[in-house]
Amino acid sequence: MTEEFSYRDAGVDIDAANDAKNRIRGLARATFTPNVMTEIGSFGGMFRADFGQMREPVLVSSADGVGTKLRVAFMTGIHNTVGRDLVGHCVNDILVQGARPLFFLDYIAAGRMVPETVAQIVEGIAAGCREAGCALIGGETAEMPGFYAEGEYDVAGFIVGAVDRRHIIDGSRIQAGDVLIGLPSVGLHTNGYSLARKLFFEAAGYSHDTFVDQLGCTAGQELLKPHPGYLQAIDGLLESGMIRGLVHITGGGLLENPPRILPEGTAAEIDAGSWPRLPVFDLLAHLGGVSDREMYRTFNMGIGMIMVVSPSDLGAINAHLEQQGTKHYDIGRIVAGDRSVSIG
Repeated sequence: MTEEFSYRDAGVDIDAANDAKNRIRGLARATFTPNVMTEIGSFGGMFRADFGQMREPVLVSSADGVGTKLRVAFMTGIHNTVGRDLVGHCVNDILVQGARPLFFLDYIAAGRMVPETVAQIVEGIAAGCREAGCALIGGETAEMPGFYAEGEYDVAGFIVGAVDRRHIIDGSRIQAGDVLIGLPSVGLHTNGYSLARKLFFEAAGYSHDTFVDQLGCTAGQELLKPHPGYLQAIDGLLESGMIRGLVHITGGGLLENPPRILPEGTAAEIDAGSWPRLPVFDLLAHLGGVSDREMYRTFNMGIGMIMVVSPSDLGAINAHLEQQGTKHYDIGRIVAGDRSVSIG
C-alpha cells in the first residue's frame, strides 16, 4: 500500500502559516490610513492614489533588507527590533529624494514558520510604519523547509512614497561653499555587521550577553540598537527649498555615500571629530586594528544622515532642528572637486 504524505510531512505547516497571518492582520490593520482599500490577505494590496495638493506627484520606491544583523536577532532571541530597522532604512532611502512614505510591503521567509517569531518581526515593522505614517498593506510569508537552518529567517521590505516634482531633492543645486549638517546615528544601524560580528564574537570572544564596559551594555544590546527614520526630524523642511541634498549613510559609510548625490565639479570635506564618535566604533577599530579609512567606508561612524544646505539657510535649519529636539552637527563643507570625499 502506498504511504500517504501531506504537505506538513514535507516540512510546510499550513496551520502554522495561517496562525502567523492571523497575528499579522491585526498588527497591519493598526497602520492603515484612509487610502488603504484592501484587508491583509488579499492577493494584492490596494491603495487609493490621493496626493493632496501635489501638482505633479512622483512615486519614489525602494527595497532593502536587514543583512547579517539578523544573526544577532537569532543569537538573542529578540525579533521585534529588526522589523523597525527594515522600515527605518527604507523610509530614509526615499526621504533623501524628498519623498514621504505611502505604503509598505514585507517579505518573511523561514525554514519553519513559528507564529510567535513572525508576530514579533511584524510588530517591529508595524511600529516603524506607524511612526512614519506609512500603511503596511501586504506582504508574503514563505515557509521553505531545507532552505534555512532551524530558527533562521530572512526579511525584506518594499516601500512606495511620493514627492511633488517641484520639491524633489536630487543634489543638483549643491555647490562649493555649502555646509554639511550631520544628524547622529544611534549605533551601527544595519550596515557593517559582518565585520562587527567577526570582531565581537570571534576576535574578542564576546557572547551576545557579555556586558562590555566601554559600551555600558551587552554586546547583543549594542548590535540590536535600532536604525531610526529621520522623517520626523526634517519633515517640516522638505518643501522649504533649503535642503539641497540629503545622504543616507548606509553601506559604504561616510566615504562612499555622499558622492551619490554630488554634482560634477564638487567634492565633500568632512571634519573628523566635529561630532561625538560613538564608543562602539572606537572599540571595533581597537579589536581589529581596523584602519581609519576602512572604518569610514564600512560604518556610519555616528552620523546617520547628512543634509547639504546653503550657509545663508543655516540659521533657519538649525532653528528647526533645535525646535524638533534633534541633535545636529556642522561636520564639513562642499568644495570644488571630483565627486569624492576627504576626511581630515
